[in-house]
Amino acid sequence: MQRVVYMSQSIQTFEDVGMHRWAVILAGGDGTRLRPLTQLACGDNRPKQFCPLLGGKTLLAKTRQRISSSIEQDQTLFVLTKKHEPFYSKELEKVPPAQMVVQPANRGTLPAILWTLLRLFRRDERALVAFFPSDHYFADEKKFMTTVESAFDQSARNRGSVILLGASSTRPETEYGWIEPELPQVTGDNDRLMRVKRFWEKPSRTVAQSLLDRRCFWNTFVMIGSAVAFLAMIQRSCPTIFEAFESALLRSDAEMEEELMKHMYDHLSPIDFSKQVLCASTAELSVATCGDAGWSDLGDPRRLVTALSEAGIDSPWASSGVCSICGLKPDNAATPSFGVSTPVVVLEGVATQ
Repeated sequence: MQRVVYMSQSIQTFEDVGMHRWAVILAGGDGTRLRPLTQLACGDNRPKQFCPLLGGKTLLAKTRQRISSSIEQDQTLFVLTKKHEPFYSKELEKVPPAQMVVQPANRGTLPAILWTLLRLFRRDERALVAFFPSDHYFADEKKFMTTVESAFDQSARNRGSVILLGASSTRPETEYGWIEPELPQVTGDNDRLMRVKRFWEKPSRTVAQSLLDRRCFWNTFVMIGSAVAFLAMIQRSCPTIFEAFESALLRSDAEMEEELMKHMYDHLSPIDFSKQVLCASTAELSVATCGDAGWSDLGDPRRLVTALSEAGIDSPWASSGVCSICGLKPDNAATPSFGVSTPVVVLEGVATQ
């Protein structure tokens, strides 16, 4: 089978940029790390993105609201997993099926992203696309979305590269991914971009402290670029899965997509986009920072309670700086005003200092 080589295409006008601007909300994860709290909050095993943990709204709803200022609702796609349908069916009941990529199972971020890109490319070959995790938090959403807008503009001018959004690091976090940049580069419009030198995934405490000292960034996994740039990266780094998905999705009837992908997923092992694609594609990547926008991936109970406390959200999860249900105190490093020297998680089955 002859391979398709994805080449960049220019967009000339502002109107064109708006017409071809798309969002993809990644909501197919299982959220196992936060399950002790989500079980207490909802009484079931729903992933955190479908749980109303922030002021009565689900994290998915907050993500939709956050990005709505930049991307139209009818140009927003959702990556989901079939077994989670009871948790998202009501919230997304007005979303057309064409905007939902419903995976038969969770096979990691690479299959989810590749499937979505190929469906989008079939619909709009000049698409500019931003990927947003559905379960993250930003204290300063305006600052974050300003960075997203700038990244969209820069991607329209340079359609051969992908821009990652980094957050300013404030502590030697060992549970985050980190981005180490090269020396800064400045575009013609004086927007600062930095080439990516290396990724660090969940480094040791010593390495994390070194990355913090060198002012490296936390990786938010928000990514913006043209669909063709993303597809080209995947084609180069993972040609086998790329060719299989491309054959199934671009060279077959769209009506057969669900059945074809079910068969494909039955034979897939989980594949991580960061490890398999981003780490092999640093030459095509730039990083822009959203600064101190107060980002958190809410990946464990402590970070969730910290985010609620910092935002001043009236919630049963955070009362006077302590979770009123589980007794969990916020992360001392992120919230020094609470004066907690060794916060302890006392959720059943969890004990962390």
